[in-house]
Amino acid sequence: MKLAAEVKNAVTPRAALLVIGVLALQLLFIASYVGALHNPKPKDVPFGVVAPGPAGAQAADRLARLPGDPLDPRVLGDREEARRQIMEREIDGALIIDPRGTTDTLLVASGGGTVLANALNRIITEVERPQQRTVRTVDVAPASPQDFDGLSAFYLVVGWCVGGYLLASILAISAGSRPANPQRAIIRLVVLALSALLGGLGGAVIVGPVLGALPGSVAALWGLGALVVFSVGAVTLALQALTGIVGIGLAVLLIVIAGNPSAGGAFPAPMLPDFWRAIGPALPPGAGTWAARSIAYFRGDALSGAMQVLAIWAVVGTVLTLVMSAVRKRGQLTTPS
Repeated sequence: MKLAAEVKNAVTPRAALLVIGVLALQLLFIASYVGALHNPKPKDVPFGVVAPGPAGAQAADRLARLPGDPLDPRVLGDREEARRQIMEREIDGALIIDPRGTTDTLLVASGGGTVLANALNRIITEVERPQQRTVRTVDVAPASPQDFDGLSAFYLVVGWCVGGYLLASILAISAGSRPANPQRAIIRLVVLALSALLGGLGGAVIVGPVLGALPGSVAALWGLGALVVFSVGAVTLALQALTGIVGIGLAVLLIVIAGNPSAGGAFPAPMLPDFWRAIGPALPPGAGTWAARSIAYFRGDALSGAMQVLAIWAVVGTVLTLVMSAVRKRGQLTTPS
């Protein structure tokens, strides 16, 4: 009887709900990562075809009818247009058909994902073989030799994201999940901003000058890192302001469980199932990974969309944090003593 009373006293409804929430996050983590990554297949990969006369349309039609729809081909004017579109990240590869010989050229960009580049090489080789043609592969944006499978950009962004939500979580644990007033909220946001600047610089220096894992501008990566850290931290602060300590779990759900497997890190977006492909670009890990690869391998092209996504998260998180702190202060002032 005494044991039952102790259990009843220890296991409060709030504690039980938190345990159930942790279990739910655990199962969602498994479902999300395994669901996104267990069976990667190219699907509707934007792909260019260059060939003279009607041969281009015929080749594009043949590629469009491949089983499983791995490619989304479009006819391009010439090799330079194909190269330009790859570098601007409008397409992921292109086939340059040489009607005067039996060897065609496949353009890929392993900097955008080595796994996808290898998949395109395999698909085109299999398509060309029955026609007694061979393929010469040219990597127009090669991944660094120190960047195995093109994963360094993804891990860099994951580290920045971890820094953002851990800092916000520590602020909540140490000083209360909901800031008592707008002044306290501003202090937390300032601390977050300073940490974001330091974390962004540290990450950029580590992957660049220290390890040589990623080429590209250290200053550009620093700016990206600061924005990633701040946007994730601000969203975490906002979720905590809205829901209390539960906000930490919601941040994990948003950034880790939904964001990381859909980020296009291990497998670029065209190799992910539809759901993860759809949500990835709208979440900080996906936007950050895309931007980091653009800076490192694509001369900084195709950055604006990803940076806008991160900026929106940062602004929304900041505004919600400040608004909720003001609402809480007003509620405390109007509560009768």
